[in-house]
Amino acid sequence: MTPERGFVVFLALTLGLLAMVVWSGLRARRRLHLPCVAATVAALAGTIYFAEKMGAHYDLSTAGLITPVHLWLAKGTTLAYLAPLATGLLTLRNPTWRPRHRVCAWVVLALTVATAVTGTWMLLAAERLPAAGP
Repeated sequence: MTPERGFVVFLALTLGLLAMVVWSGLRARRRLHLPCVAATVAALAGTIYFAEKMGAHYDLSTAGLITPVHLWLAKGTTLAYLAPLATGLLTLRNPTWRPRHRVCAWVVLALTVATAVTGTWMLLAAERLPAAGP
């Protein structure tokens, strides 16, 4: 699988699973929510892996200021995923954490959308490197 196809597949999978996480969380369907969270984190890891591979095919410096903005946002968003994971575990033990968990989850969802938008912008603005062939 090419890095571009792998990235698109894993990004779509991550976003689809994230939608399931939101849906199951809002409906308090814990038996579905927890496996969807685990699958989303795994899909996110695949997305990041293929994004790194795909980035090698572009001269990202030609995209301008959006590159450091996107990279900073992407790293911050990945780190921010720890907040709903931690508050979710706390909610399992003590339901009073639920409102804080919900806020963390919505913030991470917004950051994920912003990361996807800036990443798309960055790739559209960057020059693709010539293919290395025989």
